[in-house]
Amino acid sequence: MALVHKLLNGTYILRKCPQPSVASCPFLSTRVAGYCSKSLEKPVATPSKGSSQRNTEETLQGHHQREVALDITSPEEKPEVSFDKAITDEIKDHFRRLKDEIVNHWIGPEGRPLQEVLLEQAKVVWQFRGKEDLDKWIVTSDKTIGGRSEVFLKMGKNNQSALLYGTLSSEAPHDGESGRSGYCAMMSKVPRGSFERKRSYDWSQFNTLYLRVRGDGRPWMVNIREDTDIIQRKNQMYSYFMFTRGGPYWQEVKIPFSKFFFSNQGRIRDAQYQLLLDKISSIGFTLADKVDGPFFLEIDFIGVFTDPAHTEEFAYENSPVLNPRLFK
Repeated sequence: MALVHKLLNGTYILRKCPQPSVASCPFLSTRVAGYCSKSLEKPVATPSKGSSQRNTEETLQGHHQREVALDITSPEEKPEVSFDKAITDEIKDHFRRLKDEIVNHWIGPEGRPLQEVLLEQAKVVWQFRGKEDLDKWIVTSDKTIGGRSEVFLKMGKNNQSALLYGTLSSEAPHDGESGRSGYCAMMSKVPRGSFERKRSYDWSQFNTLYLRVRGDGRPWMVNIREDTDIIQRKNQMYSYFMFTRGGPYWQEVKIPFSKFFFSNQGRIRDAQYQLLLDKISSIGFTLADKVDGPFFLEIDFIGVFTDPAHTEEFAYENSPVLNPRLFK
């Protein structure tokens, strides 16, 4: 208010000052004009403390607004998105992967010499040493159909294992259709090659599945799927049981491939078929023991090896009545 009052007084004085004639009194006109100009310059020359503080705040706010405005995209400016460049980069990446596949095929399986592969007795297919290893897996539960089971997957202590844990609930969903529920599962993703082609694992030179796990005493089902494009066989798999001991110690589980039985939509089929080891698509673990409560399964690695003491080709019998195609 004081500043406004001074400004008004200065303007009033300027208006009341007579306009002297230079011809009549040149000395007086210079004096009066100087006085009137000083009365106007005085409030501006010595501003008050409050006005100085307000000017400082406005200056800081102005700088802040300018800094924020740099991070905000103007509505008139649209980000440049080059779809042609993205498509070109994607095609180059797939051709590079295709080149690696061709080179590895000529050198040997997975780029290793053939003699080394033939003499190999064991192989680690999956291990868990980082988040990128977890990205190769998918977890699911009956929550997808309205159930209440929960399952999670994370890295274990010191990033040396994968920890699958959660809560199993056999309470059926209240949808009027499902009568049973209560399962949690973990399965590997289907490997992909160049141009998103499906690939498969070749375990034909091995005869046993090898796992190093640590559980809580629950029984698990180990499921293996074959690589097939037939729609009718998308729910078909080969399964066998894995019993964990519980406790703080690791256990090594060895399951011969000849023990895996053929099932479709969770039901064991009368006609059994041998697992094709050169067309393995994925592997998984399922818990459905109808025991509600928390669970966990810790996995160090999953591999395959050749057991020279195991000579069995297939553990299950067939007959012309059950499987006539095998006896033609």
